[in-house]
Amino acid sequence: MEIVPVFLRYDYGKKSRGDSLEYTAFYSALKRLTKKVHPFWYDEYLTKRNELQRDVIKFIEDIDPDIIIFILMRDEFTFETLDYLKGKYTTLNWFADDQWRFEDFTSHYAPHFSYAITTDKFALAKYRKLKYNNVIVSQWASFEGCNNLNLEEINYKYDVSFVGAASGYRKYIIHELSKKGIDVDCFGSGWKRGRVSYDAMADIFKTSRINLNISNSASHDMRALCASPSYLYELLRSKKRVDQIKARNFEIPAFCGFQLTNYVPFIEDYFIIGKEIAVYSSIEDLINKIYYYLNDVAEREKIVKNGFKRTREEHTYENRLRLILGKIEAGL
Repeated sequence: MEIVPVFLRYDYGKKSRGDSLEYTAFYSALKRLTKKVHPFWYDEYLTKRNELQRDVIKFIEDIDPDIIIFILMRDEFTFETLDYLKGKYTTLNWFADDQWRFEDFTSHYAPHFSYAITTDKFALAKYRKLKYNNVIVSQWASFEGCNNLNLEEINYKYDVSFVGAASGYRKYIIHELSKKGIDVDCFGSGWKRGRVSYDAMADIFKTSRINLNISNSASHDMRALCASPSYLYELLRSKKRVDQIKARNFEIPAFCGFQLTNYVPFIEDYFIIGKEIAVYSSIEDLINKIYYYLNDVAEREKIVKNGFKRTREEHTYENRLRLILGKIEAGL
């Protein structure tokens, strides 16, 4: 199978931000599935939209692939370009944020692709309303992980850690934990320690007794709103008002880490709660579970082992893409 991934090489197209998820996860997984992968990296075209339409068509026609895979960020490609490619080839796009972008983005772009991939089960009814039937439900995954799991060899550096950009709600959670004597080592944009590389992130997951996974959607918790007037402004501006499964849910267990995450819809489709992943439902529940899992080492390690095994067997990008391409080959 000849495949052309049309991806950004760097995160948001900026080399200073490091490799993109498209490169580290999707492209790497595709190369393991087939040797006939011909990437078109369009970072340099983000300010040259007209040239992009011409050059991507020429590149693809020279390859004459079986499938073209997009992960659109915004309106980089015109409807005319997408329709032209759809008329000659099988095209698909990974719609990552249908939980909050369907009406403004997906509903306009999906019809211009042969297939749509959504990570939101709730969006299926919306696709049907568009009379669009070639939609496949998939999910984020882990792009790699530990080669083996040996908890005895892990030298823990952190009791509780969090990797992710700072936001008003996340700062509120961390502050509330601090008031209860729980110090959290935070990494990412907006925190004192700043952003970390993929390798550093993997090490943090592995060497933290508890890895927090805190939603980046806007929360309506009145305590958070009252604690920070600036957060009310953030809430009013944000379109992310629905919690969703993220790649982090799969990356933490893949790197031998223990995960304590806020509940998100359908997480139980991917992990057995309490056996492969730990879930909290409120700030009070989070505090109680942090103390519980810090003290109960055996229970914590059991969840680490089960989560690692489930992720390695099912939740890799290679598995995700194999299933997607198989469904397309079979005509859904």
